[in-house]
Amino acid sequence: MTETKTRVALVTGGTGGIGRAVVDRLAQDGVAVAVHYAGNKARAVEAVEAVRARGGKAIAVGGDVADEVAMAAAFEAVEAEFGGIDVVVNSAGIMLLSPIATLDLDDLDRMHRTNIRGTFVVSQQAARRLRRGGALINVSSSLTRLQFPTYGAYAASKGAVEAMTLVLARELRGKDITVNAVAPGPTATPLFLEGKDQAALDNLANAAPLERLGTPEDIAEAVAFLAGPARWINGQTIYANGGIA
Repeated sequence: MTETKTRVALVTGGTGGIGRAVVDRLAQDGVAVAVHYAGNKARAVEAVEAVRARGGKAIAVGGDVADEVAMAAAFEAVEAEFGGIDVVVNSAGIMLLSPIATLDLDDLDRMHRTNIRGTFVVSQQAARRLRRGGALINVSSSLTRLQFPTYGAYAASKGAVEAMTLVLARELRGKDITVNAVAPGPTATPLFLEGKDQAALDNLANAAPLERLGTPEDIAEAVAFLAGPARWINGQTIYANGGIA
């Protein structure tokens, strides 16, 4: 009998709306999951316990995604626990909204540190450590195509995520590692819902032909596809948005 090796995933931002859904979805597929957190260890432990309660394997790892030393240590902790890493899902991110003309540049720097540098640091570690047959999935945003006012700086940071993702896919030629981005549309996460009234949410829901907001589980399905069976999809951005763009 051929022994099947358990795949191992590290999910950054694994306590957030999309990240937590990805953790649960990958665990459902039998993947051992490392739930990454930046500040809220209790929520990471809760996610780990939920996976274990369903018979899965999970650990929590912490660290600032933009800190290369902290993230190297996080990757090492996962390798020490599970023997290697096959999947990295880079869902950690922050969103600060303002018209470009009035955006506080400190907010720009904060957002770009997490969204651009953080994605770069984690992608760099993934490029060095993923096993053959592995997959890196970065999380972008359909806002790069929607031109919504006040989202300029955030969309710019996610445009950078897509650019580095597509280049890295070509740089990893010969390693049998896929590199893709998932770009969610309006998705009902705490990050997205904050500060929006019901009328605004209704307008966003009606913008998509499917006439609803996306759910974290919708995005997790796309990530799980890229993390497992979708070996012939590489160097792409998948727009998981219900047809809004």
